[in-house]
Amino acid sequence: MEEESTSVESNTANERIKLNVGGKYFETTLSTLRSGGPDSLLFALSNRRSADPNPVFIDRDPEIFSVLLSLLRTSHLPSTARRFSKQELADEALFYGIDAHLRAATAPPPFSGIDAALAASIRPASEGLPSSFAAADSGAVWIAHGGQISGYDSTLTHSGTVRTHLDEIDSICRVWPEIAAIGSMSDPGLHFYNFSGSRHVGSVHWTDPLDPRIFKAHVNAITASENSVFASFDCPHRENCILEVDKTNLRTVNQFARQSGNQAKNMVPAKLTWIPATGVLFSSAVTGGAFGFSGYVRLWDPRSGEVVWETNEPGGSGRSSRFGDSFADVEADVEGLLLFKLCSKSGDLAMADMRFLKDDPWIYLKEKNASLVSCGEVRNSVVHCYRRQVFVSREGGLEVWSRVEQRENVVRSENESDAEGFYRRNFVDKREDSDRGIIKKIEGGGDRLFVSREDVEGIEVWESSRFSGAISVL
Repeated sequence: MEEESTSVESNTANERIKLNVGGKYFETTLSTLRSGGPDSLLFALSNRRSADPNPVFIDRDPEIFSVLLSLLRTSHLPSTARRFSKQELADEALFYGIDAHLRAATAPPPFSGIDAALAASIRPASEGLPSSFAAADSGAVWIAHGGQISGYDSTLTHSGTVRTHLDEIDSICRVWPEIAAIGSMSDPGLHFYNFSGSRHVGSVHWTDPLDPRIFKAHVNAITASENSVFASFDCPHRENCILEVDKTNLRTVNQFARQSGNQAKNMVPAKLTWIPATGVLFSSAVTGGAFGFSGYVRLWDPRSGEVVWETNEPGGSGRSSRFGDSFADVEADVEGLLLFKLCSKSGDLAMADMRFLKDDPWIYLKEKNASLVSCGEVRNSVVHCYRRQVFVSREGGLEVWSRVEQRENVVRSENESDAEGFYRRNFVDKREDSDRGIIKKIEGGGDRLFVSREDVEGIEVWESSRFSGAISVL
């Protein structure tokens, strides 16, 4: 009986059905239609009585339906899909209830820096020079340009634009899926906007009733934990601090890291990163001038308001041979619990393990490829860690330091640390890519890397190629 039942189900699944879409006839099997899922329109049509001789009529575009039918058959988009925009395909897929299948087919492959290539460029319609942006785990991105925020979903389709009350937005952080925290160097306060509702939902200002000098404090950096938003504020006279804001009621619950700002080691933090594994807040500030770079790195415990670890350069921890080779930028690898700094004089990249920090925690990564060794002095640089990869920009060039697997029974020299051989350097971009301008910001989101350049409109989108290493000879 079970074999008979299985045979009947198989015959039913292979039963053919005819559809009339916009005047064009299609013939397929019930199993193909049902592969769209039980909640799809096509699944509902597959339950139509087979005795009805008239094909089901659907008043939609037959050419796009042909693409979507091919998607259901093979789980891949055919080459004919290139004739239609992403929005056209998305609208039709949503109508048929197979939008999840389309998202899966159009999603980029797992991101790897050594296989990355420039895939697209996103340009907002007005005031196209981006001042900041925030990427999401889905691969979506919010771009701040002028006093506006333009959103692009996981397919990089424009999802809307919000006009804020600010003239310029210099920092932005996604604190909830639809809530953005923004700050400006020209207007005081930390402000929250609901992107889906296009409305302002709250503001936080740094004030001190006992100190009248604390007024018109601007936001320099923003980050978020599961329950809180952290923002660094500074006043016109350079007094600065970090405020912790409760995400549920948007009220200040903590203030720490207050400092005068009259020296390099007291500057307002320009970079904040929450480290969830350890519950500490990474903060850093770097300034450069005629006499080189100087700055600091501090790890804060927000609960106590105390510094867990810190280093100041020049004159802080570091090898004696590295004195004067201060970092030009520094970044925290949240996943690997590592710190990376780029030296301003030598251009070397160094790492430190946050689990074993001490007075001299830095290990300087060595490049064994002779053609890549020389980096030289760094003036404009960005370091960003994403998915255990370290992306480094020197002027307009983009490179990646990737972790490599260590072979067993490898003999190392007495002076070589185990960690020094963990990373290898590769160029991500081509020469024509680096000539487009100085890179100002790098941020990863989903299986994408987003890059902005100085005085260049739009945001670059880098993705790994589905055909990495394959060259067509046809």
